[in-house]
Amino acid sequence: MLFLGLCCLLLHVSVVFGTELTFELSDNEKQCFYEELQKDVKFEIDFQVIAGGNYDVDGFVTDPQNNVLYNEKKKQYDTFSHTTAIEGVYKVCFSNEFSTFTHKTVYLDFRHGDEEPLMRSMTGATALTQLESSCLSIHEILKAVDDSQTWYRLREAHDRTKAEHLLERVTYWSIGETVLLFVIGVGQVMMLRSFFSERKGSVAAAT
Repeated sequence: MLFLGLCCLLLHVSVVFGTELTFELSDNEKQCFYEELQKDVKFEIDFQVIAGGNYDVDGFVTDPQNNVLYNEKKKQYDTFSHTTAIEGVYKVCFSNEFSTFTHKTVYLDFRHGDEEPLMRSMTGATALTQLESSCLSIHEILKAVDDSQTWYRLREAHDRTKAEHLLERVTYWSIGETVLLFVIGVGQVMMLRSFFSERKGSVAAAT
């Protein structure tokens, strides 16, 4: 089993390049990312807003000639894929300019290129050996595990942010209720004392 794992690791050849990051997007701010790509290269973009406001952001993608390839407003998450028609620098931008006081946390996964087979022999019409089939199966399973872990991390970060925001609101509401109850209690005591003071004064005047 150890030998099989080492073989799969050594034979794994891939030309897929990618950038995976999480960044802060302040209110009234726009951030852009640039990538130089060759012609006829397929790229994919996945993004998701994991914290801030209504969890929405504006996004757009342009080619080297400033042609708009993708333009969406107030999206919580989305996926975009495109095959380049010309060589040059492609721009991916996210904007929070419509928000005046809330900042956002955005996750971005940018991938480009095609994945080659694990082994050159897999490109032909020959049947795969047992070792090659095992390596291919392990490779596909690891890709699925990696995608699942990314999805679970995003969900965990999103849920944790919402829970912390809810905790903050509950805390402030509890403090407000405590202060209100204290003010009402003091007001009732003062009102009762004023009743007794008036009665005492009226009794003294009668005598």
